[in-house]
Amino acid sequence: MSKILLSLVLSLVYISAIAQKPADQKDLIKQMCGCYEIDFQYAETFSESDDYQFHDRYSAQGLEWVFVAEEQAEEIVIQHLLIINDSTIIKHWREDWLFENRDLLVYERNFEWSKRQLTKKEAAGTWSQKVYQVDDSPRYQGHATWLTADGKQYWESTSAAPLPRREYTKRSDYNVMLRTNKHKLTDFGHVHELDNAKLIRSANKDSVLVWEKGMNTYTKVDDDRCLPAKEWWPENQRYWSDVRAVWSEVIAKKDYLNLEINLGNQKLWQRLFALSDEASIAEDYDSTLYRTQVSLIINEHLSTKPSAWVNVSSKD
Repeated sequence: MSKILLSLVLSLVYISAIAQKPADQKDLIKQMCGCYEIDFQYAETFSESDDYQFHDRYSAQGLEWVFVAEEQAEEIVIQHLLIINDSTIIKHWREDWLFENRDLLVYERNFEWSKRQLTKKEAAGTWSQKVYQVDDSPRYQGHATWLTADGKQYWESTSAAPLPRREYTKRSDYNVMLRTNKHKLTDFGHVHELDNAKLIRSANKDSVLVWEKGMNTYTKVDDDRCLPAKEWWPENQRYWSDVRAVWSEVIAKKDYLNLEINLGNQKLWQRLFALSDEASIAEDYDSTLYRTQVSLIINEHLSTKPSAWVNVSSKD
């Protein structure tokens, strides 16, 4: 094949990809919703250090209701609810998917994020996945195109992130996880496959402490098994919608975000969850009142002083 013909073919493939309407790929994202048994498996695989002591493999199982909490033409908010012992509901993580989004939060370290704006070319045809903690604070964000080829459907992106919940209270030998996240649709549900690098990040460089492989397997089960979560959400959705709105306002005002997870002996998620319990039994829910309280809590956990090596400025 001549170079000219090859260039033409590649150009047509690129044009086809970016010409796709949001709805062409939105259905792929929505296919990841449903009631799932989840199997979490992680194993450290390789280290360049001869004296590194590999940590034990991690495994866990869970039952989750995954559903669309909000939807617009070019945005989907997907919420995960964890079901414990068939009755206890825990608001789990959240993922926002945005078509051709150009604004990303990039994780630095120590629960610090800075903003990055993609070019139009970088964003063309892509979906951003913005992942949030259980309290709707930021976690990591990435962007890529959903691909369909050879009978496979997947999305893959690499992003820096805080330590995972399974490790950040137990380890201090690394401070950033570089995650390559691949979401693959399957005939039984979907698989979240990860290739992680556990980084020691300093002002001058990143050093890989150890590599890790992760497989989170989502197997669809009857929706009736997630009925407790489906019944829990209507009583709690107004409050968490207000929490999302407050976070959006906070993030929009700052080029740099520094989050203090612990304040005294209280964690941010504990304070917001306690307020959620109060809101869920309020006779007359007052959105203005709860947004004000949520805003006060969140702002108490924000620092205005970035690490010395982070060259960004914040604005109010």
